[in-house]
Amino acid sequence: MIEVRRYLADHDATMHAGGALAPGVHGGMIVTLSGELGAGKTTLVRGMLRGLGWSGPVKSPSFALVEHYQFPSLYFYHFDFYRVEGSDEWDSAGFAEYFHPESIAVIEWPARVSARLRAIDVEVNLEHAEPGRKLTLRARTEAGEACLARFAEAMA
Repeated sequence: MIEVRRYLADHDATMHAGGALAPGVHGGMIVTLSGELGAGKTTLVRGMLRGLGWSGPVKSPSFALVEHYQFPSLYFYHFDFYRVEGSDEWDSAGFAEYFHPESIAVIEWPARVSARLRAIDVEVNLEHAEPGRKLTLRARTEAGEACLARFAEAMA
């Protein structure tokens, strides 16, 4: 398991970290995001999307549960399972259909649906570290290790 830690001084640094993570993600990957409310999870995702070339608005999926961003050869799904009561809700909503080789799934509050997730490629944790944040990335698969190697190179 590879682990990378960084201190992110502000919003811009969090966006930059998301942009540095983006080149390493590809279809079929699952990235989970953990951290307290307001820790910068959606900001990091916004940076990832900008790094992939998305120029439109990026919203938190807090109420919709999932926001979808389509690229020419890739689907990017940003989930927020904070309000999900359990795995049964996963089944009834049909979320399993979003996980396929042409999609990247980025999941906030993954513990609420962990029983339904297959192998997670990259675990992201953001913690408040006033005035900024502490970012910890852990690779759980070979694809995750390759992603973090690219991230470390981009952040050097």
